[in-house]
Amino acid sequence: MRRMMNYGSDGDAGRPCFLSFAAPDTVQQFTRRLLCHIQTAFANGKSSMTQLPPLAFCLSPLDRAEDIRRDERVLTALEKHNNARAVLFLKGDPVIEGRALLRLPFSETAAFAQAAAPILLGLEDGNPLYALDLDPGVELPGGVEITGTRAAAMQLAIEETGILAQARALIEWRRKHRFCSNCGTETIQIEAGRKRICRSCATEHFPRIDPVVIMLVIKDDWCLLGRQKPWPPRMWSALAGFMEPGETIAAACAREIWEEAGIRTDTSTAEIIDNQPWPFASSLMIGLIIEAVSVGITIDAHELEDARWFSKDEIRGMISGDHPDIDLPPKIAIARRLLEVWAARD
Repeated sequence: MRRMMNYGSDGDAGRPCFLSFAAPDTVQQFTRRLLCHIQTAFANGKSSMTQLPPLAFCLSPLDRAEDIRRDERVLTALEKHNNARAVLFLKGDPVIEGRALLRLPFSETAAFAQAAAPILLGLEDGNPLYALDLDPGVELPGGVEITGTRAAAMQLAIEETGILAQARALIEWRRKHRFCSNCGTETIQIEAGRKRICRSCATEHFPRIDPVVIMLVIKDDWCLLGRQKPWPPRMWSALAGFMEPGETIAAACAREIWEEAGIRTDTSTAEIIDNQPWPFASSLMIGLIIEAVSVGITIDAHELEDARWFSKDEIRGMISGDHPDIDLPPKIAIARRLLEVWAARD
């Protein structure tokens, strides 16, 4: 068992509260519990997370089948289950049919050339659901399409986007981590795709998750937005960046804002609004609102093309699509959620 100690999250300040993390437990399950504790200890009781509808990629109907993944006999039987189904991916993009991921009977997928072994995503209504990474050039059934993941997320039903996020993240992780980081030997898939093990030194490798802070910096009725050169010409968004080793969420926010825009913030005001898996390739977006204590902007040209303060009325116009010059990220993005939450406040 691995345990993480979070001071002040339960009981008197300074009293440690331990969160248990058993290695077999899914990282996602532990992360959800950890974020709940962080929210309580770090945001001084301010929470919007339970009051908001789920974002894209955040809701999945699957039972991830933790209790059967070490039993090879059960795993073999699942592949022969009459109702076993598979969702298909090609170069990381899903095959969809209407507002759903295409599901084929698992028994029929042997006809498709596959880049690697199937990954068990979990149980859907008690029936096994797999993800298959197809070889390029494979012929697909008529009436289906291969859609980019972002475009698919705006088209699919919300529960389907949760399955999409899990499947794509696992497929991309496997593709990029074929070899052991300890000795360089090729790794093999075990536990139906939930982890890999080195053939030589037996080091176990788990799916990677990269925490990212994305924050709306505010000052009274103004907020800071930035844009990067690769973005579409009208696109502006909240600032964001990867967390670094040894950082708290609040410290990461303050550092990123200072590095990218030269603005100081008050970390005690940081409020976690929402969080979102972002499978490009394996990020966990932690969305916050934080107050600035300075307003002068000095951008890092390596990170941003521009940054500006915008009034709340301007943001409301952007949300409604009435701004003449600026577009916001789409509704699937947590940046849009931050702006909508702040704009709705008095």
